Amino acid sequence: MAYKALTHPLAAEKLAILSRSLHDAGPVAIYDPHDMVETVMALLPAPITVAGVYTHDSLKVGQSRAGMALRPVVDMAQGGVKTVWALDFNHAVMESRLSRLLPEGGALHTLEAVRLPRHMLSVGHDYLDRLNFATNLAFFRDTAALSTRLVTANYWARYGARAVRLWLRLFDHDGQVLKTWDYDVPGDGQAIIIDSADIRSRFGLPEFTGQLFIHAQGIAGHDVVKYALETRGDGTNASLSVTHDANAWPANRYANLPAPAEGEDVVLWVQNSHALPIPSGSMTLNRMGQDTHIPILSELAPYQTMAVHMRDVFPGLSWPEQIEFRAGGHVVRSRYEITQHNRTRIAHLNVQRADLQPDPGIARLDPRFFGRGYLLPFPVPDPVRYRTLLLPSPMAESLTSLPVRVDCFDGEGTAGPSRFMGCLPRDHAVALDVSALATGSGHGELLYDFRDGGQADGWLHALIRYEDRQTGHASETSFGSHIFNTVMTYKGEPQSYVGSPPGLSTRLFLTAAGCEPFSFCRLIYPVSATWRAYSDTSLYLHAADGTVIAHEKIAIPMSGSREIWPHRVFGLSTLVRAGEGAYVIIRDTTCRLFGYHGRMAEGEGRFSIDHMFGF
Repeated sequence: MAYKALTHPLAAEKLAILSRSLHDAGPVAIYDPHDMVETVMALLPAPITVAGVYTHDSLKVGQSRAGMALRPVVDMAQGGVKTVWALDFNHAVMESRLSRLLPEGGALHTLEAVRLPRHMLSVGHDYLDRLNFATNLAFFRDTAALSTRLVTANYWARYGARAVRLWLRLFDHDGQVLKTWDYDVPGDGQAIIIDSADIRSRFGLPEFTGQLFIHAQGIAGHDVVKYALETRGDGTNASLSVTHDANAWPANRYANLPAPAEGEDVVLWVQNSHALPIPSGSMTLNRMGQDTHIPILSELAPYQTMAVHMRDVFPGLSWPEQIEFRAGGHVVRSRYEITQHNRTRIAHLNVQRADLQPDPGIARLDPRFFGRGYLLPFPVPDPVRYRTLLLPSPMAESLTSLPVRVDCFDGEGTAGPSRFMGCLPRDHAVALDVSALATGSGHGELLYDFRDGGQADGWLHALIRYEDRQTGHASETSFGSHIFNTVMTYKGEPQSYVGSPPGLSTRLFLTAAGCEPFSFCRLIYPVSATWRAYSDTSLYLHAADGTVIAHEKIAIPMSGSREIWPHRVFGLSTLVRAGEGAYVIIRDTTCRLFGYHGRMAEGEGRFSIDHMFGF
């Protein structure tokens, strides 16, 4: 949690002041009681001279931290330095603990100087409590052609929060602060809408393409800021896309960035997540599975946003080849934007994990317990109207092969055609046209198939692209696999977002629009082995103030799916009464469902789709 505490924009400003004081103080002895010295040193804007790093843990003495061997804290006064920096946010505690160990006449600094004000904390007695740093970033833009809207709800109230508020800071493309403000969300389940056009008008701002920092305060139960982010074309621009929240943590590598198809411009939006500049050449791009790295030769200022055009970087690559982004921990999950036929669509990259190794146990899973094992379900809309293209993506640094197949199901859960895609190498460029395989609308499931050998790590991902054959509009999403609806567990699967596995319940969020573009979702009941014959699913329509104003029940057959349109389920007049910001909570306590949400302007043929989020 030290990372989030130190990268909050307000804390980063204070850390810059502290680091300059430490720089001027000469050699510094660092006492590291919480094993955070490497995180702290990586985030310092001004270099300091470190004379030694000290610990009170006798078992850690001699271990390497920040390139130095840890020393026992009892020897700190023997180092000949006059300045001690204790990496703890409570100055009084450190002063009491170290009073007899400080060098004579020495000065003690701590991290208390970079603390956020008390009124911004959800848990006042424990500064590094995870609920104090429920933060996230959102790609945020408002121009003459495109605007964005962040949508979520006060889901913290169901855990007991009573006075939720958001601290918001908007950065422009150069990383300069455009505006800082608060957004009060006192109501239980109250809708949250942050509209770029409204913000720009209310505060008299110029056009911007940047990022919005979000800090949820006064919360309980849940430390992740989840949202849906809509991008809409204004005027004659027919763009429409919806993607879900960014990952709030930085990573070294990201994947499922597609190379451009003919007539496409693929832009990677690189957004500096920190108050430190990103040196030129410290981030690179490479074709997936190849080790020729092309550096991004531009320095990025703190919080700056930069567009990198893939055709400029890789003029010889084309869809379905994939690109790997080696971000060096400088950014949270980036967005990419594809422009085609004067329309844009936005999707996100996924974190490529460094901690996963191939797991031979997956190939030996007992089918009695786990059936077909790990599944990645995805919608297959009417194949006469829409193309559905699936591109498997390696999502672990160690993975060298992808042994996969696709199984198709209709809406009633009847199994249809299946296609073994092969034991694909890491650098493959194989996309399957699932619409040519399926016999009608329903859903597909990507899963492991070891008939030709291969590796599995349980982190099976794919990019799924949808194309409207009539209008040319397109949308895409990406996600990973899980074991679904089994009572036996394997390494945290079936996954549960609340509580320990098996995760056999559902709570999903869906916007509910009373006018075009209407919201919809494809709700899938995937089953790895066998479970209940039908789901017992409730749809609760909430007004913008959080009040439940309508309730409907549906039953989805096992391995089946349903397309849900709130304006059809509840009626347009009811949605109008619910107001701007109305939403649907999809709840099922009997099984784990998986959903994809979207928006569609039926008269114009523009649409979007991405996987749903729950809380």
